[in-house]
Amino acid sequence: MKTIIIGAGVAGLSIGWKLAQAGVEVQIFERAEPARGATWAAAGMIAPTMETESGPQSESEFARWSAALWPDFAADIEKQSGRKIGYQRDGALLVAMTQGEMDAFSRRNSATMLNGNEVRAREPLLTDTIAGAMWDSEEARVDNRALGRALIAACLRAGVTISPLETVVKIEVAQQLVAYTPFTWHFADKIVVAAGAWTGEIAMPNVPPTRGVKGEMIALTPPGAAMPNHVVWGNDVYLVPRRGRLLIGATMEEAGLNTTLTDAAENWLWDRAIALMPSLASWKVEDHWAGLRPAAPDGLPILGETATPNLYIATGQFRNGILFAPAVAEAMSRLILGKDAPEIRAFSPQRFAAAS
Repeated sequence: MKTIIIGAGVAGLSIGWKLAQAGVEVQIFERAEPARGATWAAAGMIAPTMETESGPQSESEFARWSAALWPDFAADIEKQSGRKIGYQRDGALLVAMTQGEMDAFSRRNSATMLNGNEVRAREPLLTDTIAGAMWDSEEARVDNRALGRALIAACLRAGVTISPLETVVKIEVAQQLVAYTPFTWHFADKIVVAAGAWTGEIAMPNVPPTRGVKGEMIALTPPGAAMPNHVVWGNDVYLVPRRGRLLIGATMEEAGLNTTLTDAAENWLWDRAIALMPSLASWKVEDHWAGLRPAAPDGLPILGETATPNLYIATGQFRNGILFAPAVAEAMSRLILGKDAPEIRAFSPQRFAAAS
């Protein structure tokens, strides 16, 4: 069985790797460079509590399942690729700037609440005006850029063919499925569209309604100062320490497929971060980048088989592409291999056709 995957981000690479391990012939087409889109632009948080606890139950359960898969997923990637990906489960803080926020946090069943002094004992850089924080010891993180490189290596070792800089522009149904690029066409028994924000740019049957939501981030470097100890969420931003840099993200802008960087976004991120940690005012902005989150109209992932037999979609992860990666790989590979995948029934691409 030959399977074509369109998109070499974390979803496409993870699915392809799983399928190749099961003996499937896999070819992945990527419009740009593998793992250099939303995967590269992310911050690498594995944060089911911070990201999905207030969302629909189906998404929250999927996020919890995926977070539970992450330790073995990370170990297997490192073993198969020979590369470290920096996975660590060391907790995260959700900081309350006001007492009203603190009261809202305290109503969460899973919350461990800390007062201002307790929070600053964990993170001395935080401002002394915070009301407190919620602490979740199970939140984790990974170096998303190292993850992308490792997944590429694991795929290649498993026998996956990766074709960079080759855009699939059209999918048609003949005796087999056919994927067209500007250069030629390719027949496949099954096709998986994991093209993220660019899914809607492919001419194909039953295209799901997706869009790109731009997110800009910055990275700061300290002037000889200590780094924060944990991932910190608060004041509408998140701060992620990584290898001597502090990543700060992220804006959200409905900008189509535009990834132009703006001074307004840089200033907004820095101002928000300084309100959390005043000493950051003396740090240097070392980098500034943007990525496109793939979003569906209802905010949920789009995972499963379309109304066209053997044509599958894996997109719509929005802010949670890294968090969802092991669960997407596990459920989608099972589905493609003809097995049941109940975990993604709520995310079927066919829900949009039913709604219309």
